[in-house]
Amino acid sequence: MMLMRPRFLSPSPPSSRREPRLRTLTEASRVSSCSYPSSARPPGPAPRPSSNKQRPPPNLRRLTARIVDLTRRRQLAQIMAEVEASKRRARSGRGGGVNIIVMNAVLEACVSCGDVDLAVQLFDEMRGPMGCGVDGVSYGILLKGLGIARRIDEAFEILESVEKDTSDGSPRLSPHLLCGFLNALIEAGDMRRANALVARFRQVLYEGQSVLLYNLLMKGYIKSNFPLGALTVKDEILRQGLKPDRLTYNTIIFACVKSAEIEKAFQFLEDMKDEAKRDDNPELLPDAVTYTTLLKGLGNSQDLYSVLKIVVEMKSSLVSIDRTAYTAMADAFLACGSIDGALCIFGEIIKQAGDNKDLRPKPHLYLSIMRAFATIGDFDMVRRLKERMWPDSVGSISRSAKQEADELLMEAAINNNQVDVARRLLRRIVNGKEHFSWRSRVGLVALKVETLSGFTNSPLRPHVFPQILLNDPVEKYMIPFRESRPLGADLILENVAMRFLKDSAVPLVNDWGSCVGIVHSRDCTKMDSPLLSMARPPLCVPCSTSLEHVIDLLLREKCEMVVVVKSGNMYEGSYTSSSRPLGVFSLGILSEATANTANTHDECVPGAAT
Repeated sequence: MMLMRPRFLSPSPPSSRREPRLRTLTEASRVSSCSYPSSARPPGPAPRPSSNKQRPPPNLRRLTARIVDLTRRRQLAQIMAEVEASKRRARSGRGGGVNIIVMNAVLEACVSCGDVDLAVQLFDEMRGPMGCGVDGVSYGILLKGLGIARRIDEAFEILESVEKDTSDGSPRLSPHLLCGFLNALIEAGDMRRANALVARFRQVLYEGQSVLLYNLLMKGYIKSNFPLGALTVKDEILRQGLKPDRLTYNTIIFACVKSAEIEKAFQFLEDMKDEAKRDDNPELLPDAVTYTTLLKGLGNSQDLYSVLKIVVEMKSSLVSIDRTAYTAMADAFLACGSIDGALCIFGEIIKQAGDNKDLRPKPHLYLSIMRAFATIGDFDMVRRLKERMWPDSVGSISRSAKQEADELLMEAAINNNQVDVARRLLRRIVNGKEHFSWRSRVGLVALKVETLSGFTNSPLRPHVFPQILLNDPVEKYMIPFRESRPLGADLILENVAMRFLKDSAVPLVNDWGSCVGIVHSRDCTKMDSPLLSMARPPLCVPCSTSLEHVIDLLLREKCEMVVVVKSGNMYEGSYTSSSRPLGVFSLGILSEATANTANTHDECVPGAAT
């Protein structure tokens, strides 16, 4: 069979020279891009592309992602160094450079790291003649930073320039631009300025009739310690013909929980489920945030029955229970005093964590359960939980968490009457601490260990006062009344304020030299008031009173100083401020005696406080 050439195609002219076959796609593109006629290419090397051809814009996605990652780590100095390096590469013609997207990420980094001054400086450089320009995102980030820094006047000046269309970049006044600034005001609890901003730009903020604005206002009422004000915002939502979303209901339930209105919180939970069923809207059903908020409130009210009810409802529904939800369940059981319920939840977490690593508990849950067992003196359970906290928990374990675990183990030992074990743990804890407060957990347990051990087996300081005998009269250790440098009772605090930076307690005298009061430095609160108005009645003891009795009196009355007066007949009456003062004795004198003798004992534990 012979193929015939169609008649409408003219035969190709004979070629005297055969064209070489193009071997690569690059050669083909080079040939097709030339401006020579298609008949033949002139001999010689191919012409180079023009050097003044504009290079394509650099791909800065990697730099932007790097800035976002460093922002999470709060490494602002590294961000600025890498941005400057990119600018230097651009000036030398080796790529790099910045654009608006990159600089907006840098602005966000400055705001997140709290350096608003640097953010303002960069914003001015961006809108300058050599800058990359600004857009609506840049203005939104700057407004948010000014709101966080409480520079409200500057933020309103920028908003006025945007409203009058006199700002660089011609940004549009939109709800997205205003919500960042509004949220910063709400986070600071400044509802007065937040309401002023809403009233000023109400028409702009209500564009699209979204409930986002109302959710922000409800959060503001919660931040301003008036949680139930969020209920009035819900009424405004319904008045505007809008429908509350899941975030709206979660915020209202949180407001009720914070106000200890648990019944109202359950009422809104039922309204939430009824509305989702009526509108066939699964997006309105309660989620894990809803239930964990309720569990926190029920734990505070110690309503164990309702906690069980919520836990059963969570497990029977389609709610995705994550690590936070499980932890909230355990905390609620512990708050209600149900250690068995908390252990059931804890065992369920450990069981499911084998298949899902995201469910591995954090050290917080271990410490919560250890506190409960330490209170009842279950030493073995606390020890096992402490041992398993290191390999089984997720995240970093802080130094304070490690110290608390040791303190809980010591508390469990002392509550289980294992005094020797508690004493050994206390010695190890004290050696690892520079200081601790007697009001803390370790301080209270240490006091109990001291009481059960006795002074002969004390791990802290067996001889606190080697040069002081508690049976001696206070007259032996007091200082003369003149050396205490008493002040006049009618003096103004402003004139003698520097005295209280050195002395924690100063006696006051009247015109006849009698002690009429003692002023403590922590009571000095009114600079323009006389000292007598802030003085306490003086504690007066006879000079023959034992030192042990005086120390007990100071600790019981929470006073810093007693006035020592002349001894008399104990049956004639009590010693009052009208008695002639001989001297004073204070806790400062006791501390000086302790400090002078502390260096003479090598066996003293350095971390213990007197």
